[in-house]
Amino acid sequence: MYKAFIFFFIISFSAFAQEQIHISIKDSTTLKADKIFGVDTFGTLYYTAEDNTFHKKTKDTTITYTNFQLSEITSANAFNPLKINLFYQDFNTVIILDNRLAEVFKIDFNTVQPYKNVSFISTGYDNTLWIFNQDLQQLELYDYKTNKIRLKTVPVQSQILDLKSDYNNCYMLTENYLYIYNYFGSLIAKHKNDGFENMAFSKAHLVLKKDNGLNILTKNTTEIKPVEHPNLLINQFLVTNETLYIYDDEILRQYQLKLE
Repeated sequence: MYKAFIFFFIISFSAFAQEQIHISIKDSTTLKADKIFGVDTFGTLYYTAEDNTFHKKTKDTTITYTNFQLSEITSANAFNPLKINLFYQDFNTVIILDNRLAEVFKIDFNTVQPYKNVSFISTGYDNTLWIFNQDLQQLELYDYKTNKIRLKTVPVQSQILDLKSDYNNCYMLTENYLYIYNYFGSLIAKHKNDGFENMAFSKAHLVLKKDNGLNILTKNTTEIKPVEHPNLLINQFLVTNETLYIYDDEILRQYQLKLE
């Protein structure tokens, strides 16, 4: 009886451990881009191409923004389309754009007092940015209108790999752990990093890349599940609600996430 129980437990555990999120192809689009930073629920694309020019492409129009004084765009976040932020890490500078890609604010951390050496940024609520202060090795919620730090977290001991956020939560991936903070800066979850390299985030899901595989942490859950996807070389990936985007070889493929 005991052996039968152990056998049943091992089989059940193996089936549970191998549970995967399934996806099905929805559509594909040909797109020549250097980096794709986002796709919103209306299908608007945010990406760079052609000498580091930032593009906002809808079904009908494409508008662009170029800053020749700054170098390559390290990251861009259009979570709030009225306050799109572009981060130029080489110049330690952030540009805030409106929905017409007009420049509305510039943050030069080289001139901010006290000086901040910033390696990652992401959107916060109101007039704030989540920034990772490289010198202090800590995450800070920075109000760029008042030049004040609203809150800061405990310093981390490992190298940061990626940073994503919305108005409610901030996800920080380091070599050792995935940290999840609420908008008060309180640590609400911590997961061991099992080889994850970078991530994409939408309101419902956090997608993490490991080697050439993807995994999903659904909001308000604790289990990170693998995604079953075609054997594609994943150059870039994004997620918007229940749609997963994989970009490679100038083709942006859309997949429907099948969550059980």
